[in-house]
Amino acid sequence: MQANPLRAGIERGELQLGTWVNLVHNPAILTLLKAAGLDFARVDMEHASASMETIANMAVLARALNFPIAVRPPKANREWITRLLDVGVWNLHCPQVENARHAAEIVAASRYAPRGLRGNAGHSPGTDYDITGTAAERRAFANKQVFVTVMFETAAAFDDLDEIAAMDGIDALTIGPADLAQDLGVFGTPDQAKILDEKRDLILAAARKHGKTCAMLCSSQEQAKQWKEAGALLLAYSSDSEVLHGAYSRAIAGIKG
Repeated sequence: MQANPLRAGIERGELQLGTWVNLVHNPAILTLLKAAGLDFARVDMEHASASMETIANMAVLARALNFPIAVRPPKANREWITRLLDVGVWNLHCPQVENARHAAEIVAASRYAPRGLRGNAGHSPGTDYDITGTAAERRAFANKQVFVTVMFETAAAFDDLDEIAAMDGIDALTIGPADLAQDLGVFGTPDQAKILDEKRDLILAAARKHGKTCAMLCSSQEQAKQWKEAGALLLAYSSDSEVLHGAYSRAIAGIKG
């Protein structure tokens, strides 16, 4: 079975820089992103229209390219986690994690016993159809490759920040900036950036305290450099739709004058 390149990079202390894939469903986008120098792609199912079949095709190509994908499911529950892992997704980006109990359910669904209660699919893309070694050895290896990031998207979720950060099986912490700003009542206000940065600082501190990874969504190169220098190792810069829109807008404005 193959190892997870994203986890391996994090464990070496190397910055992992990716982007959101919201628009493009052709798996070949992964080849392009790798050629551009990115380390991973994060594919959205919560706010985009990617199907399980699309994700499955991307996951197989991701393994062939040694270019990992992370997937945000519509909901971080056993049904979605099981399906994503079985089709070959290594990395789960879990939305709307409200409390420690929910985080524990995510851990249980994503790891085989004795670390959790992940269902057994047998040989599948998630195991690379590899039958070497014992079943126990394959399960233990799979448990080590899964990488779970949890998103804090409400004020209430921060009540359990320390407990979630300390939890075995939770690998990275981040915020969902738009939803969190909405819940805090600051979305679109002059205070939004300041208050969100305060929450990001809490995430970063909790990650440092418990030896976990801090993940950040960055909308600009300056913001990416800011959080890179602060110690965040998992950065998602912009998205396919935003990069395309921005590049075309600038080009068209330049041509039309």
